[in-house]
Amino acid sequence: MQNSLCRRYFSMGRWLGLALLVLGAGCASRPGDPGAASPSPTASQAATNPSGTGTLEIRANGEDFVRQGFLSQDGWKITFDHVYVTLAAIGAYQTNPPYDATAKEPLTAAPQVTLAEVQTVDLAAGDAKAEPVLVATVAAPAGRYNAVSWQMPRATTGKAADSVILLVGQATKGDRAIAFTLNLDQPMAYQCGEFVGETRKGNLTAQGTADLELTFHFDHLFGDGTLPPKDELNQQALGFGPLAAIAQNGKVAANLAQLKQTLSSEDFEKFSRILPSLGHVGEGHCQATMLTANES
Repeated sequence: MQNSLCRRYFSMGRWLGLALLVLGAGCASRPGDPGAASPSPTASQAATNPSGTGTLEIRANGEDFVRQGFLSQDGWKITFDHVYVTLAAIGAYQTNPPYDATAKEPLTAAPQVTLAEVQTVDLAAGDAKAEPVLVATVAAPAGRYNAVSWQMPRATTGKAADSVILLVGQATKGDRAIAFTLNLDQPMAYQCGEFVGETRKGNLTAQGTADLELTFHFDHLFGDGTLPPKDELNQQALGFGPLAAIAQNGKVAANLAQLKQTLSSEDFEKFSRILPSLGHVGEGHCQATMLTANES
């Protein structure tokens, strides 16, 4: 799903203390937009105001699919013990005009916030009602953060070493139960526009707090059994059946090179097409780039 969010830009000045006149460009939400908010300072305004800073929280979210489990499009009940994702070079931006990831153009604006540190987080941590994982908290200029970018290199240490995304869990269907460990070890980079969802994110006021979200849609890989089989998501998803078919002694443990050898060429091609689509900002799409190990 992708929404196109339009903004009108304005600012107001007082005329001789009697009336307000339109003077220039600022930021406001279109009336009727979900979660419409009052105007926020622009990046240039924040830069000229030393006190115009707030706290920006960067979060990673695997959604309820990861925290609560779900039914794949081909009828497998999937639950996760761990969903490790490795993140680096996170950038948060205030872009004007807003960045459109679907236009396939590079994000050329300079980030207001950059987090270079490499971190591995577990999206499945906590109980079924856990909040999205807090990756970092950072002081940032006030304004409207409407774009974000990040890289996903291979982890070099810890339980997720040598992986970019590591999925550890179980799948059951009827009397079959399969434990899986899937090492998705292809480094990637994402450039994304504004968060799309029920509430707005990224509107940071001076001395306030706002959050940005890096979202991961694992239903793109396995499908969603609560949706009709002909739903576009399910038509493009791999499901779990092809992975169950290569299980040995009730287990599947493989990286991408091993999956290429064991899955059918058609299934592996589908898997490879899905991989870059995992990263989102809410329901907002991102522009994904596959990286070499040297680039990540």
